Amino acid sequence: MKFTEIDIIVDKLTNSIENRLTGEVFHTILLLVNPMEATTLIKEDWLFDWSSELQDSSKEVYKLCVRDQLDVIEGLISLEIKADHVFVHLAESSSLNRGANKVYLGVAGNLFAFACQLSFFNRLDGFVAFDAKTALIDHYVVTLGATRLGGQRLYIRTSTAIQLVQRYIKD
Repeated sequence: MKFTEIDIIVDKLTNSIENRLTGEVFHTILLLVNPMEATTLIKEDWLFDWSSELQDSSKEVYKLCVRDQLDVIEGLISLEIKADHVFVHLAESSSLNRGANKVYLGVAGNLFAFACQLSFFNRLDGFVAFDAKTALIDHYVVTLGATRLGGQRLYIRTSTAIQLVQRYIKD
């Protein structure tokens, strides 16, 4: 099975998501995406084909929303729970949260913290793995504290996972 390389910029480790202009912090929630919602994922807003992720029964797709705005998706993540870790197949910020004029900082950090939390919940010690684009490997090592396994595969170890969960997950 070929895995897609992760191509999401971790812009800033925040304490949730932060409005880029005002600095205001908003509490977030991650919710499982219903396959029926695939039609609401407008292609112009997303770089990846999320309908194929939603159709794959081995994967779970979650949406990141501000708690008071559940109808607006700030980011998406596709995960698979393996025997000894959680594997992130895809992670993406919405079009509103990409580039120099993004609305929120911290979307990517939230998504990876959730993957770590899911790993702890499933008694996998916080271990999360993913494949990164070559150009972003060093970026993930520095911003997320990821460790290189070899090739383009990276992982987040227990100690780093604890830090990410404590930073982002408030409940």
